[in-house]
Amino acid sequence: MAGLSAMEKKLAEFKCNTNEAIQLKLVRFPEDLEDDSTTFNPEYSHQVFGDDEVAFGYKGLKILLYYNAGNLSTLFRIEYTSKVNENFDCVEADDVESKIRKIIPPGFCTSTDDFVSLLEKEVNFKPFGTLLHTYSVHNEEAGEDITYQIYQADMTCPGFREYHERLQTFLMWFIETASFIDVDDERWNYFLVFEKYNKDGATLFATVGYMTVYNYYVYPDKTRPRVSQMLILPPFQGEGHGAQLFETVHRYYMSSPTVLDITAEDPSENYVKLRDFVLVKLCQDLPCFSPEKLMQGFSQEMVTEAQQKLKINKQHTRRVYEILRLRATDMGDPEQSRGYRLDVKKRLIGPYKNQHTACNSELELCFFPDISGIVLILYPIHQLRGGTEVSWSQHPSMYRHGVYQHSPCTLHIQLHCGCLLSTSGSLVGLFSTGHCSLHLFSSPSTHA
Repeated sequence: MAGLSAMEKKLAEFKCNTNEAIQLKLVRFPEDLEDDSTTFNPEYSHQVFGDDEVAFGYKGLKILLYYNAGNLSTLFRIEYTSKVNENFDCVEADDVESKIRKIIPPGFCTSTDDFVSLLEKEVNFKPFGTLLHTYSVHNEEAGEDITYQIYQADMTCPGFREYHERLQTFLMWFIETASFIDVDDERWNYFLVFEKYNKDGATLFATVGYMTVYNYYVYPDKTRPRVSQMLILPPFQGEGHGAQLFETVHRYYMSSPTVLDITAEDPSENYVKLRDFVLVKLCQDLPCFSPEKLMQGFSQEMVTEAQQKLKINKQHTRRVYEILRLRATDMGDPEQSRGYRLDVKKRLIGPYKNQHTACNSELELCFFPDISGIVLILYPIHQLRGGTEVSWSQHPSMYRHGVYQHSPCTLHIQLHCGCLLSTSGSLVGLFSTGHCSLHLFSSPSTHA
């Protein structure tokens, strides 16, 4: 056992964290190749290297994936100081190269000289598609304003298909559940962000990020654009490009009479924060969101105006209303604070009331003779209120940080002729007393 343990320790030295081993660069100048400050690493690599995010068989492993800043022509090379095959018999190293080849398109460079020669052709690269928006961001390090542009493109643009194949590889490293889309489906729209910069007197473009949106059909004659992927590359994060991209895309669809509303597919927490920020910015100038009307409560007028003018659905409109009302509320004023608190609690308690209404009509099913058992689940009202209180107490601070969640507490008591039962069975009714809410379920006659 001692010998086996020693062998395991030696083999463990050949395990490498792939999030650290993968080195990414967006190269503008040849000297960037040797500049460590331009290197960034993935947040995720499990989709390529498994849940452990480990590559076995190497010491000092480096997986170099360098991209020209504009066209994203790629240099792929693997470096290491030692390989397990050279030190141990019958032990194979992971085939790292084949794993990477599965996600990067063919035509990449393996020679630094070839990559540098492609870098010289970057002057010929121009953004794809139609220019939608231009904006500037002040760069303190450079002491000047940097210009950025947002374009809308599709697969009919010459060269865009090949460019997109290279661009989408970044998704695997920075979106936890990313997958490649079917680019042959014409219902996809692509929105790209580029930085304009100067090199030897010429104007060049560097890729900053992008968004993909799928246009779903809504009967009878509408579409519902759904954001599928959005990524701002790490060197540009924290500079406001995400908000600029989101707002530009939203305004692009706002102008279309066939668009019903705009949604997102499985949005992350950061995306929800970004969406809240942009939608609040857009809604705050609508007359229905004036401070006077905000203090009167959430209204159908807000839903209608936000949907018709800004393509915002009811759920998102409600979030915007609560954020704007919180801003308009003097939380130091007991009356205003109480009004806001009760308004939010009214929404939080809504699902329980809806459940009560839906189930109450089925109460008589409890008395059918073919039901072999009844499971009673008691929800004490004081705990229901307590759960709402927990949600409310965290609510304002969550909105201030762009986060919202709700997880009320309940107490379950299960009875069947004096014996405990499992909670399996279909819902057959509900009624309330002064002390608790009572839910009735049919259940098999299996005693605990």
